[in-house]
Amino acid sequence: MSGQRAAAEPYTTRFETTVRSVDGREVRLERSYFYAESGGQPADRGAVGDVPVETVFLEDGEPVHVLAEEPAFAPGRRVLCSIDWSFRMYCMRAHTASHVLYGAGRRLLEGLGYGGFDIGERKVRVDFETTTTIDDDVLVDLERLVNRAIWESRPVSWQSIPAREAHEREAIAFNEATEEGALADGSVRIVTVGGPDDNGDANESTDPWDVAACGGTHVRNTREIGPVTVLERSNPGEGLTRVEFAVGPRAIERRSVEKRATLAAKDALGSSVEEVPAALDRLIDERDRLEETVTELRGRLLEASLETAEPVARDGDRWLVTTVEEVSANDAAEVAREAAGERADVVVLVGADGATFAVVGAGGSRSAETVVDELTDAFGGGGGGSDRLAQAGGFDAEPEEIVDWLG
Repeated sequence: MSGQRAAAEPYTTRFETTVRSVDGREVRLERSYFYAESGGQPADRGAVGDVPVETVFLEDGEPVHVLAEEPAFAPGRRVLCSIDWSFRMYCMRAHTASHVLYGAGRRLLEGLGYGGFDIGERKVRVDFETTTTIDDDVLVDLERLVNRAIWESRPVSWQSIPAREAHEREAIAFNEATEEGALADGSVRIVTVGGPDDNGDANESTDPWDVAACGGTHVRNTREIGPVTVLERSNPGEGLTRVEFAVGPRAIERRSVEKRATLAAKDALGSSVEEVPAALDRLIDERDRLEETVTELRGRLLEASLETAEPVARDGDRWLVTTVEEVSANDAAEVAREAAGERADVVVLVGADGATFAVVGAGGSRSAETVVDELTDAFGGGGGGSDRLAQAGGFDAEPEEIVDWLG
């Protein structure tokens, strides 16, 4: 941040300073390069003296270091401090990558606004406000542009300018979290990802990739970010699209998973990688045609079952009762409804779709729902419906037992 030395000198990870105050586990230093959690970026890790730092937060603009235990040193003592370089660098890469992603969004998304940002242990999120639907194709394009900007080794730099000037420049992206961290003493800290030919001076860029008010730590050049892989998208709120991505080893792991899946699909489909989408479309079309054929054949099988079944007299009505195979209760219900009144006064189709079910269609004075009630009273389970059509399931009996009982 403009008020945090860590943001101004992100490559400093070892320093000696004087302890200003100790309050239990909370320590204030005369000078600190620890980044205090703010604006979606977590606090630095490390040690003050030989005591690990659990977290760092800002109080009245001053970093407060919360140690793992109460220290033995007292105010006025000189201490050597060390910052976990691996985690610091991860945050620098991740934070800079978020700027590069937003810059890619500037080129692909309409009505773009900044809705939020957060660095996690394994992934980073950026929330976009945009009227553009961010589908899979847009995600791929965002990832392509991000990695292209990284490959181009664009310079990254930061400077403080008067707040009024910053707000007058339309090209500068603001959001509440980053603006709070970037403001100090009437000035705003601006982070610029420059053009590929800026010779290390992004502030003087005539074609910057991204310009934003930000108080986080960043690398000096996009090539330091390394590989970036977009993971997924979601909608955390109205008008927002959340894009999550990974940097470094996590990005490489995800890319390996995607590569293996693509190659496995290529081999299974007998196509090239480029032809996988078209081959999948053909396979889906074929599956849909087969499902239609199966549905038609099941209908014929059901009709054949009815043709071979003979109606029987029961309680003054003609009943047609039979078992059905390889059909669902819903499919059977459609046939029972059509057959009731034509083939018999009451049509009962009994089958098994995981559990035994019965579908009852009634076309005369008999109520289908009453028949279902009789079946559940006799065999358990549950069901319901109307006078014309009802069904039940979960019976403690095989289909043949129910047919025999009705016969």
